[in-house]
Amino acid sequence: MSKTFRKVDEVVLHSGYIFNLVRADFESPEGEPFSRDIVRHPGAVSVVPVDADDRVIMVHQYRPALDRFILEIPAGKRDIADEPPAETAQRELGEEIGMRAGTLQLLGTFANAPGFSDELSWVYLGRDLTSVPRDVQGIEESHMSVERFTFEESFKMIADGELIDTKTVIGLYLAAALVGGG
Repeated sequence: MSKTFRKVDEVVLHSGYIFNLVRADFESPEGEPFSRDIVRHPGAVSVVPVDADDRVIMVHQYRPALDRFILEIPAGKRDIADEPPAETAQRELGEEIGMRAGTLQLLGTFANAPGFSDELSWVYLGRDLTSVPRDVQGIEESHMSVERFTFEESFKMIADGELIDTKTVIGLYLAAALVGGG
């Protein structure tokens, strides 16, 4: 009897713009077959950009899945083949807030929803920011605003339920330990 789980097969149920949905068949260590629906996603990056005054730069962006605007750190999916996550992070900073980080430090990598998705997210701390031409991508980005907050204000928004984005909460707590804001 095998002591590990084994993937037997995988069939694409839906191929979409951002992700694919697959039905994967597995076998348990005891040999029992089972299936799971899995979202296959290329991964994402996010950046906690901190300006010279130790304020966090965030975007207020419409999110169709929630049908509302939310506040979050700059982020985007890893949709360019073989692009390193740090390069994707710099690209997203330019697109969303018109900045480039002179110093980009990986804070961590996490699985967003491992119960149904293989998406991994890399979160960075961006310091020594310089202006670059903003390269707005898509309808949502063309309507978002750029805002700045202290870490204290950010943590109050988390506690008050105003700031609900997972990558932003994780990024803020990890960054604050290094910046001295938490």
